[in-house]
Amino acid sequence: MSINLESEIANWDGHCATDIEEIFDRYLSGADFINHLITLLDDDLLQNGASWLLKHYFETSGVIDKNQAELILSKLYQLNTWQAQLHILQSLAYIPIAVDKKEHVEYFLRNSLSSKNRYVRAWAYDGFYLLSTQFSEYAVEVEQFFEMAMKDEAPSVKARIRNIIKKGNR
Repeated sequence: MSINLESEIANWDGHCATDIEEIFDRYLSGADFINHLITLLDDDLLQNGASWLLKHYFETSGVIDKNQAELILSKLYQLNTWQAQLHILQSLAYIPIAVDKKEHVEYFLRNSLSSKNRYVRAWAYDGFYLLSTQFSEYAVEVEQFFEMAMKDEAPSVKARIRNIIKKGNR
């Protein structure tokens, strides 16, 4: 029986980075690897692994085209686990946001700000910062978000915001 990407992701325990990196290395050279991963975001059982692999691809200098970016952004509402949401939030710096997708991204980010998971919230603030760097109409609101978060959020979220401020020289 031949093993394919879907079954390897399905068999991943969700924790072992070495295992998922080996999956990445095995399939990276495939002609349709990124498009395949984007498609797998539709599957609740595979989206954690697929989103991790996409994030790893971006972090290892991978680039995507405009159509791939739009496809990823169109799947934001299908991300049903905090892990998949987090991976994509952490990938937003690598995904160009087209004007016609900015409200879609904004809605996802607003929902992420109310997540029970503090890491998702932290990276949602980062996402809003990135959105404001591309679309200046969000800049004032981002400043307000940061001010409120520095009063009310968990220490890990505040640390993320301090890093954003340092990075952005705000």
